[in-house]
Amino acid sequence: MKFSIKMVAAAVAFAAGGAAFAQSTFDKINSTGKVVVGVRESSAPMAYAIGSNQTFGGYHVELCERVLKDIAPKAKIEYMALTAQNTMPLVQNGTVDIGCGPTTNNLSRQKQVAFAVTTYVSQVRAAVRADSNITSVKQLDGKTVAASAGTTAVQLLRKFAKDNSINLPTTLGKDHFESFMLLESGRADAFVLDDNLLAGVIANSANPAGYKIVGEALGSEPIALLFRKDDPAFKKAVDDSLTKMMKSGELAKVYDKWFMQPIPPKGQALNLPMSDTLKKLLQEPNDKPLEAYADQ
Repeated sequence: MKFSIKMVAAAVAFAAGGAAFAQSTFDKINSTGKVVVGVRESSAPMAYAIGSNQTFGGYHVELCERVLKDIAPKAKIEYMALTAQNTMPLVQNGTVDIGCGPTTNNLSRQKQVAFAVTTYVSQVRAAVRADSNITSVKQLDGKTVAASAGTTAVQLLRKFAKDNSINLPTTLGKDHFESFMLLESGRADAFVLDDNLLAGVIANSANPAGYKIVGEALGSEPIALLFRKDDPAFKKAVDDSLTKMMKSGELAKVYDKWFMQPIPPKGQALNLPMSDTLKKLLQEPNDKPLEAYADQ
């Protein structure tokens, strides 16, 4: 079973007042016989809808599925489609048991939710049209930049503009598909997002050869699965399961499947090799937030 974005509005409203938990996540899963997995509809290759929203797949979705098979093998998985804006409240209030989208772990978000050990480190960069002469974010001074509402790219763009005394007028799309359409239609000169997500959007576009990823990285961001706070038993189970996959080499195989091999729906490979930073994290897992990467 899956939920569309429209079906979560009431749950978001409930989140505003917070929630008092009478039972742990494992107790909730055992009593209902199901686990609600938060996914995304347009965040390839991390989490996205495949085949007219009939199924969900991606690197983080598969990691979630493998973790749940390990720690809650009898539970039925239900998928709930989330956006960057409603992920925090729906995880925080327990509507979603585990979030599998491309969510950055930072100190601000740690006040609302808990994060698993890092399973991806992204670099926020810019996508432009292939025939563009833009090679640096600084060259976007005065030009329209697209970004997705609720993503950390928005704050990074503001900081970069302030630090470099330039103007980066930003237009927000509700999700990555809408943001890319701003670039595709010429209403924006660039689309700024995590490099892996940019590669996924480009690979699934009508003309993958028509776009390129350019410019300096605005920041390195640790990406992780997330779940509600104050449930150390569930966090430990998820972390232990992921660490086991890291040590066995299974996680590297899942990475290769989604970042180096052809992926649905178009059978286009992203060709994004695992970074040295992520390779090190697989050897020394941790759940450090974005702020710990500031000087890297």
